[in-house]
Amino acid sequence: MQPIHASRFAAPRLRRRLRQTAFAAAAVTLLTSACGGGDSSSTPGGGGSSTQNPNNRPDFIVGTIAIQSYDGNSDDLLTAGLGKDGLAGTAPVFANPNVPTAAELRRNAIYNNYRAIVDVQAAGGYGSLYGPNVDAQGNVTGSQGKVPGVEYIAYADDGTGTKNVTMMAQVPDSFDRNNPCIISATSSGSRGVYGGIAVGEWGLKRGCAVAYTDKGTGAAPHDLDTDTVPLIDGTRADRRGAGKLAQFAAQPGAQSLADFTTANPHRLAFKHAHSQQNPEADWGKNTLQAIQFALFAINDKFGTVGSDGVRQNTFTQDKVLIIASAISNGGGAAIAAAEQDTTGLIDGVAVGEPNVEMPPTPAITVRRGGVQVAASGKHLYDYTTTANLLQLCASQDTSLVNAPFAALPGQTGLNRCASLVDKGKIAGASTSDQTLAALNALHAAGWETESDELHASLSFLEVASSISVTYANSYSRASVTDRLCSYSFAAPAPTTTVPTTVPAAFLAGLFSSGNGIPPTGTAPNQVTLMNDANVAGAMRDYASTSPSTNRTDANIDGALCLRNLLDTSNAALMAGIGQTYRNGNLRGKPAMIVHGRSDALLPVNHTSRPYLGLNKSVEGGVSKLSYIEVTNGQHFDGFIDVIGGYAARYIPMHVYLNRALDSVYANLKNGTALPPSQVVRTTPRGGTGNPAIGPQILPSNVPPIAATPAAGDAITVTGTTVNVPN
Repeated sequence: MQPIHASRFAAPRLRRRLRQTAFAAAAVTLLTSACGGGDSSSTPGGGGSSTQNPNNRPDFIVGTIAIQSYDGNSDDLLTAGLGKDGLAGTAPVFANPNVPTAAELRRNAIYNNYRAIVDVQAAGGYGSLYGPNVDAQGNVTGSQGKVPGVEYIAYADDGTGTKNVTMMAQVPDSFDRNNPCIISATSSGSRGVYGGIAVGEWGLKRGCAVAYTDKGTGAAPHDLDTDTVPLIDGTRADRRGAGKLAQFAAQPGAQSLADFTTANPHRLAFKHAHSQQNPEADWGKNTLQAIQFALFAINDKFGTVGSDGVRQNTFTQDKVLIIASAISNGGGAAIAAAEQDTTGLIDGVAVGEPNVEMPPTPAITVRRGGVQVAASGKHLYDYTTTANLLQLCASQDTSLVNAPFAALPGQTGLNRCASLVDKGKIAGASTSDQTLAALNALHAAGWETESDELHASLSFLEVASSISVTYANSYSRASVTDRLCSYSFAAPAPTTTVPTTVPAAFLAGLFSSGNGIPPTGTAPNQVTLMNDANVAGAMRDYASTSPSTNRTDANIDGALCLRNLLDTSNAALMAGIGQTYRNGNLRGKPAMIVHGRSDALLPVNHTSRPYLGLNKSVEGGVSKLSYIEVTNGQHFDGFIDVIGGYAARYIPMHVYLNRALDSVYANLKNGTALPPSQVVRTTPRGGTGNPAIGPQILPSNVPPIAATPAAGDAITVTGTTVNVPN
């Protein structure tokens, strides 16, 4: 029998589903402090009651819904009025940096989040291969790419005010009521609700509404010194006055917040790490909620008005094409949503470098070039705490002397090597023996050699340490006052590495400039990890001295403590991890995953490769998942043409996410077959040395995904074994 999803779009504008989601009725009020320029709309839903089919807001939405129209000139949905050139230019300034307006915070959040996800240099493809001026068909236009429309923002919560997950729907004026569509763009990393704006661009260009959520994370912290918290629009308020309107307010552990702050002043709490909610457990649920909220929004904007003047639920889920999309953590959230979608809300999936947590069983085998890889299918916490231990030392291997940022870890990296030897984690009499041992240990733990040249930059930027600390706290549901493994978050002054009072202007702008995880914020005042166990008192983690070694080894004691939580099967940690496993059942939806082979943050052997095998083993012949592995692709497009040496080595993965979205859309609309799983072999731009900006990228650098890949490029699955060519 042909599965249901295979025939949904035989008629392009109409789908048949077995069940539909009903929204609970509730009154909706307009938030008076709407989020920016333009005119605010009237109360959504039209008010009153209707005996017909009223457009009731979802029952998980609490409080007020902010609705703001943008004219596409002074302000817009995609670029916040900056246009294509403005996004590539200098950051907008606040009229009063200490008290920026909601509209200013939104503009800066879009500016920073867009640039964090894509390379905005023309040499890297911005404006030619992708960008606001490149239309839905891939044509380069003279447009600035501004998109007029309406933005809806509200909280999803259980009534306690402790979750307050931000939901946002953008409905462009170009929304095609005859071909209605929605894509989701859940935020990547630990970012706020605008963290998926560069993904949402694909939908806005096609006249689709876009469903966003911050998935229970967020960029703005609770400042414990001033006891101020962020609101949904990024402005700040006193914690007591904000009450349930706070986007995040930390809760105490065994120690009160006041006592903790007295003993440990100048600390910050962030939602992903310190909400005690384990947000990842609900990322799939949050993404489904965001899509439901977007359905409400398009009906509020374009639904038929009933005879009683009430907006109707015209665009029901069976009439709207819905694709779940995003990258990184957002991509993992989209996959989780598709797995949890029991009502047929989602029609297709297209994600980039997703964080997918593989379950302990069934065991999936990954083979590359006919040889089983050394390790695969490990959980994020497992491989990230491994990187946190080894990456800094491995980065100093002589074979990587020309890698980006190779010289920056320097003596700190060599000190980490010596401490690893002391702790029995590696062996080696000379530093060269030690660095090679650490690099080989990473290979044995599942990193491909294509990731080697990324270890220096990622370790110097404290990526693995910050992720390890954030997820240890999140999975364990630890309070900020617990100082798990003696870590805390603070923003030291530029001339010191010790906790300092957070400057008012810096704190006020973190909703816009932050990413929700250290290091975060605009230099010179950046929030960083603090090692509270440093020999001479609390100090920036990377520069600190470990008590057990008396070396400035970037806190090996803390890294070992984080790893030990897993090695000893800490009950709280393991309970949190257990809530994040994926099951591989995409319910027969057409789906594409694109992932860079060089990814050193979310290695392909622990994420997309084994997930392909899990999906095929669970769904069998019903599976419509295609996995595209891209050579010379890594995790951070935003680093290309910023960090010297990246441009010469790595291509933009954003190009391939857009192509995956194109393919899934064509499959759903026209029945065009998805390209089979394959390796796409790209050509780096090259260049001399490690300049920040590389030579001009050409279409030949990023060849298309093949409709029929060569035999030597095909990725196949046999039983529970994934076969990837060299």
